[in-house]
Amino acid sequence: MTSVRRAHQPDGGSPRLRPPAHRVSPRAITYWALEYLLAWGVAFGLAWGAAAWVDDAGWDGLPGWLDGRVWWLPAIVGAAGVLMIAIAPVWRYRVHRWEVSSDVVYTRTGWFSREWLLVPVSRIQTVDTKQGWLERLLGLATIEVNTASHAGSSEVSGLPVAIATRLAEDLAHRAHDLRDDAT
Repeated sequence: MTSVRRAHQPDGGSPRLRPPAHRVSPRAITYWALEYLLAWGVAFGLAWGAAAWVDDAGWDGLPGWLDGRVWWLPAIVGAAGVLMIAIAPVWRYRVHRWEVSSDVVYTRTGWFSREWLLVPVSRIQTVDTKQGWLERLLGLATIEVNTASHAGSSEVSGLPVAIATRLAEDLAHRAHDLRDDAT
């Protein structure tokens, strides 16, 4: 029996899961913003380069509606990038949550469609902590909770290093103890 309680819908419909108890670190907002900035910066550079190449080539085969509007491409990519950099990290911070109870790792992720994932501690095979250069710079880490099933694996990014390390060690020990009890 899991200790993650379900909240009942007020309309009497099917029960829904309550949000996990813990948010990721507020520094995750900066981490995700920098990730988006790097990705959208590359996209903007490629769009700018493509627009310059097409504009300088002077192709006669361009459709009439595109002639003279080729520079809209980097403007559109830039505008989309600015929106993603400004909105997405805050949105992710509000949605991404995690919790570990005595018998389950519970995470919630997603944008428009949400994913609630409950991984039984007894099914955990490995718990890994990883840190990219940007996470290291911000003092963050990601834990990966792996099971034999790919669908049962979970990841929590944006955790402070001390919490991620402690959590990974705790989960690994508990999973090991549960496996020893089962044999």
